[in-house]
Order: sequence, then C-alpha cells, then structure tokens
Amino acid sequence: MAGVKVYTTESCPYCRMVEAFLKKHDVEYEHIDVGKDREAAREMIAASGQRGVPVTIFGDEVIVGFDAKRLRELFGTPIEGGVYDTVIVGAGPAGLTAAVYCARNLMKTVVIAENIGGQATWSWAIENYMGFSTITGEELVRKFEEQVRGFDVRLELDSVRSIKKEGDLFVITMVSDHTYRCRTVILASGKEPRKIGLPGEDRLIGKGISVCAVCDAPLFRDRPVAVVGGGNAALQTAIEMTKFASSVALIVRSALRCDEVYALQAEKEGIRVFLNQEVTELHGDAGLTGITLRNRESGEETVLNVEGLFLAIGLVPKTGFLDNLVALNERGEILIDENSETNVPGLFAAGDVTCVRAKQIIVAAGEGAKAAISAHEYLGSERLEERMVCP
Repeated sequence: MAGVKVYTTESCPYCRMVEAFLKKHDVEYEHIDVGKDREAAREMIAASGQRGVPVTIFGDEVIVGFDAKRLRELFGTPIEGGVYDTVIVGAGPAGLTAAVYCARNLMKTVVIAENIGGQATWSWAIENYMGFSTITGEELVRKFEEQVRGFDVRLELDSVRSIKKEGDLFVITMVSDHTYRCRTVILASGKEPRKIGLPGEDRLIGKGISVCAVCDAPLFRDRPVAVVGGGNAALQTAIEMTKFASSVALIVRSALRCDEVYALQAEKEGIRVFLNQEVTELHGDAGLTGITLRNRESGEETVLNVEGLFLAIGLVPKTGFLDNLVALNERGEILIDENSETNVPGLFAAGDVTCVRAKQIIVAAGEGAKAAISAHEYLGSERLEERMVCP
C-alpha cells in the first residue's frame, strides 16, 4: 500500500510495534528515523503536532503512537477463530517466557500485547540479568522475541478491553472489537507509568511530556528538559538525556533513592538536582514551554523554562481491563499463590502485575515459566476429568 510513512527513532519499542504490524499485514511503508534526520523531525511535528514517536501518516490519516484499533481498521486482516488452549496478555519478559513454555508443551497459544518487551524496553542498561554483564533493554527483549518467534505462537499487537468467563471458557474482547476464546489465561500485563495528575498533562503527552525517554530522547536535541523522579530509573534517564538536551534538571519530591553510582554520575554530568520539590503547574498550549516547582518545605515557587518533561515517578499495575474478575491487593496487583494461580480457576498471572515483591526482569521471566507450567497442568487435569466422565 503506497504512501504510508512511519516516523520513528532507533530505540523506540512502540515504533518497532507499528512496523511489525505493517509487515505482518504486508503493508509497504517508508521508514523515517527522526532521531537522525532533523528536517524529517520538523516535518513530523508540523504534520502531527507531536514531539514523540511513532507517528504513522497515510494520506490524510495521522496515527499517533501504536494505535492498534486504528491500524487494524486501516490495514488489518481477519483473525483466525477457534478456541485456544491459552491466551497470554502481555509480551514482557513474563509473557514471552510463558509463551515459550506453552509452545514447548504444544499448547495452542496466542500472545496479545500493545508492545513487545513491556517495561524492559525502557531500560537504558541492564546489568543484573544472568548471562550478560550488561545489555540494553531493547537488545534483551529482541533476544526474547526471536526465541518466541521460533515456535508456533500467534502474536497479536492489540489491547485487551475486557475478559469474561463464560462456562468453562474465557472470552477476551480486544480494543479492535475482535474476540478470542480460550481455556486458560495468563495475565502478564505488567505496569504502566504513573502520571503527575496535573491539568493539561494528558493534552501535553507527546507534546513535551514523555513517559518513554528511550523513544523520544533524540527529539529533544539541544533543548532544555527536566526529569521527575528520584529512583534509579529517573537518574538513568537524566544521565542519558545529557547526551541530547542542552540542559537537564532533576525534580525530586523528597530525597534521592538511587544507587550512589548514579548520584555521582549525575553530579559529574552537571545535572541540576532540585530536592524536596514537586511540579505544581505545566505551561504551554501547543507544546510544553515550562513548569512551576514548589518547595515542599518552604513553599517557595520556581519556574523552569523547559521544553521536555520526562516522567519517572513509578508505575501502577495494568489491571483496569479486569473489572473485578480477579482478586487484587491494596496496590492493585493481582493476588497469586506459589504456583501463579489466581482465585479464578484457569486464570494465572505472572510478572510485575502480580503481588510478587521482587520486580526484576529475571524474576518476571521465572514467574512466566511457572504460570505456563501451571496452565499446562490445569489443562491436563481438565482433560483427565473429561475422559473419566462416562457417556
């Protein structure tokens, strides 16, 4: 299909999802890296009003981000029907590992996710995953994905709207209005970035405010930016942004909670650190032009003229689509036992969306394996019961 343009940056996982979707549906497109081509970046911003990727343009249609529903409406093909042994929701380390274990047990499996890699793709550097002294999140996820694609696993790039149990089967409805029916479900939807909660925030997402520095950093070359957060992720983001931005400010609500090595590196890179400060106001209409800070002790206010604001203030479980289907704890995480079972028979969960305390990539992968093994055993016991019933 001629005339499709995809504006991307080199490390953007969501850009890769758009391109994977188009390739899967045999759509020809032009790949434009706005991280390397400043004129193309200006062209993209003029056409979409966005300072964030991906942006897909087809005729008069401008699609911002990975919008599975709209992409499927424009370019999609019919989905195979039937009943699956398992549907895995999420394609981070937990979901992808679960997919491999399900496939090895010859389970008819589909993985549904908005992106491949989940939170892992946001990591600039991973230094504690066995087998690698250091590796980027994108590189590690790519290795996971390559292994999954070596098996007979259907991978659908879409978002889940709802999950309901009807008799012995689960019915999963997608944002694109397609449905899947399956005998078991493995929930590995992970977490999503927490927002500040200020007026105008949603309007300025992609227009100065970003939750994916790995994706959008090149679009803020030679521009002043701020990063909100005091943990390792925030410090890593601020340090990496010094390679692009004209200046970097770090806004910390209380005190730094990062490893000492990051604090020392931030000081070395000349990052301005504002402790005991919170963002109270966002400035700008068409795009972010500045932020107001308030000192939480003195009440004194400071205005920073920044064109980029990167949020690294924590994550919340991605469970909104479950609608009371399964038991959650007070933090909104899915409650599971030692076998990754929830309170709903046939429904399993793994990774950061669960109540497991250690939120680490290696732990998520192990939990994904456990969930797949439990789902396989559940199907085996179900089929055994079916065979024991006399006609």
